[in-house]
Amino acid sequence: MSGRDRASATLWDRTRQLASQEILETALRLFTEQGYDETTTAQIAREAGVSQRTLFRCFGSKEDLLGGGQDRFGRVLADTIGEQPAETGAWEALRAGFAAVLSLHDDREQALQRFRLLHNTASLRAGWLEKRLRFQEELLPLVEARMDATAGTAGARARAVLATAFACLDAASMTWVAGDGQSTIMDLYDECLTAVRG
Repeated sequence: MSGRDRASATLWDRTRQLASQEILETALRLFTEQGYDETTTAQIAREAGVSQRTLFRCFGSKEDLLGGGQDRFGRVLADTIGEQPAETGAWEALRAGFAAVLSLHDDREQALQRFRLLHNTASLRAGWLEKRLRFQEELLPLVEARMDATAGTAGARARAVLATAFACLDAASMTWVAGDGQSTIMDLYDECLTAVRG
């Protein structure tokens, strides 16, 4: 590849990144102003100055416009948990995974808007619950591997740990939204987990 080809590829990548950012910002603004369900992808594309084809090339679905790709979050979560040292317990590994996922949000205010939309839009909440259950099943082997095999059925205990950890994450993010972004989600998660675990 010549230097000019590398520069073009870099320019192309930068152009695509800028277009993606413009699409995301436009979508978030429209979702906040009009509501998620009331906003069309055609309207987002038009206001962002791109075609619908470009919008869907950058983002696979309307839902991805809000979350930036929940599947990416799932991969980061699984990778982070899997990368934790073998002696790290299930609770600590899950916490590290959640912290890694939350760090993907570029901007606190945009994250607050996204979480507010997620918690206040029934269709988004339903989609999140479905993905959450899928994430829990995908994470099950990673959590089971961190459970004490001598203490009974690792599968049932791992499912309970996963369900509890995700419930605490939901409670933390709802509290964070209700408090208009005061504190941090991870501090609130720690409080929720302490309340559950005693």
